[in-house]
Amino acid sequence: MPAPQTPEKEPAYRWVIVTASAVMLAVSMGMMVNGTSVFLIPLNEAFGWQRGAVSLINFYGLLGLAFGGIAMGRIADRASVRHITLFGATVLGLCILGASRATELWQFYVLFFLGGFFGAASLFTPLITNVGVWFKRGVGVAIGIASAGQALGQGLVPYALAILIGLLGWQGALATMGGVTLLVLIPLALLIRKPTEQEQPKALANNSTQDQTTVPLSPTVVTIWMSAAVLFCCFCMSIPLMHLLPLIQDRGFSLEEAGSVVFVMLLVAIVGRIAFGKLADMVGAVRAYWIASCWQTVLIYFFLQMDTLTGFYIFAMIYGFGYAGVMTTLLVSVRVMVPLSRRASALGFVMMFAYLGHAIGGYQGGFFFDITGNYTLSYTNAVIAGVINLIIVGSLYITINRRRVALSDTAALAT
Repeated sequence: MPAPQTPEKEPAYRWVIVTASAVMLAVSMGMMVNGTSVFLIPLNEAFGWQRGAVSLINFYGLLGLAFGGIAMGRIADRASVRHITLFGATVLGLCILGASRATELWQFYVLFFLGGFFGAASLFTPLITNVGVWFKRGVGVAIGIASAGQALGQGLVPYALAILIGLLGWQGALATMGGVTLLVLIPLALLIRKPTEQEQPKALANNSTQDQTTVPLSPTVVTIWMSAAVLFCCFCMSIPLMHLLPLIQDRGFSLEEAGSVVFVMLLVAIVGRIAFGKLADMVGAVRAYWIASCWQTVLIYFFLQMDTLTGFYIFAMIYGFGYAGVMTTLLVSVRVMVPLSRRASALGFVMMFAYLGHAIGGYQGGFFFDITGNYTLSYTNAVIAGVINLIIVGSLYITINRRRVALSDTAALAT
């Protein structure tokens, strides 16, 4: 009778990687994904720029993040993750500092594009890919914790900026954010590294098995399919991230009160990201992604029905828990369906479409507000995009299962 195998001991340093990555994503993505939402009304009051024009700051930042992710994903497959993240932290902090001195819209556009392309793009894909390499078991939870940092930042950064704008004005708020970015991210980047050969999980260290996946589709097909889905998913997601805060202000509440609602929503999202990471480990990544996408699609339009601060708080918590699972399950889906040698570049490509969806959705929210004077059409478009995403993901799940059945039948006939 063979002796029972003892579980492979995994290095404790993997949790340093997870924690440092979570904090770095909190600061960087909190600013780049929806931090500019807090400046929509202040910049309108300072310069007279309409919400659509100010929303383009976020658009260009995410555009830079989208295309930069492709380049940095390819580099991350080959280069030192520490060097990439150090470079990204420095560029991002300097671009935010530069934006604090901007007086023209084109200056904001250029600085945020550069901050996205060379800064944030050097952080997200390399950090998430690196977390996955450190873990053999519980990778969904690990990625969920790392991406929960992003959720924390997307709530905390706008809230902190709202307070800083009240104290220091919009320029002082941006200058402070730039300084904090440099002071926090650079030391943390020094902690980031790939595992040594001894620390690497055996299944990953073994070159003969590192490219095996259980999905009967090519990496290219998986990447294209997930990219199409996430384009519409993030279009849907971007509307409350960029326009919930001004929507609450339009109901007569202060900037600080509006920021606190977003903060509460994304505080709950931390739990949601970890919970959906666990769900992905239990029921499968693609199925968990569909569930989280369905949650956000069904609930998103009801933000327009809220007219009290208490109502916004309660509904934001309900929405935030489920919506948060989208990013975690997306990352885990790419991780389990794409072989290691292609993972960072595939994730960079998928995230390019994710951030394009964010950029387009966020901009159309401001554009249609300027035309109609309310957010009804903007949120309606979000629901439509969410339904398209559900159809695409559902068809992917059905195709994978049918291919598995066909391959199983073929193997049975062969024997």
